[in-house]
Amino acid sequence: MAFSLNKIMLIGRIGKDPETRFTTSNVEVTSFSMVTDHSYKGKDGQWQKEATWHNIVAFNLSDYMKQNLGKGKRVYVEGRIRTREYEDNQGVKKYFTEVIADTFSMIPLDAGGSAGGGDTSYSRNNVEEPLVGQEPKVDVASGNPDDDLPF
Repeated sequence: MAFSLNKIMLIGRIGKDPETRFTTSNVEVTSFSMVTDHSYKGKDGQWQKEATWHNIVAFNLSDYMKQNLGKGKRVYVEGRIRTREYEDNQGVKKYFTEVIADTFSMIPLDAGGSAGGGDTSYSRNNVEEPLVGQEPKVDVASGNPDDDLPF
């Protein structure tokens, strides 16, 4: 028997306010972008910063989480990577990679920050995902922008 593992752990900032939609089978899907960065010394000896953007998908979030996740919030996400393919209007095959969140937390990662009260973590247990290709119907978009981001 072959063993395989598809696991990702990220700590970063939410890049845009999360959007919540419902699939045709009424499964709630919340998605948002997240940025992580990596610093390294360039050939010239100067420190360089490289940003990587991730598409995050979570199923059936609590109302507290949906109301408190917003642009600029720092979060920890744990999940798996999924790549979907589709054809655009010209018939060209495109690929879309996303992280399916199994757990994530809004934890006070910022110095002096506080996650506040309420449920600050999410765990996806026995939540049925929509089938690939199902079209979600837009229902709600919420969050709080944070204008001090450098992007």
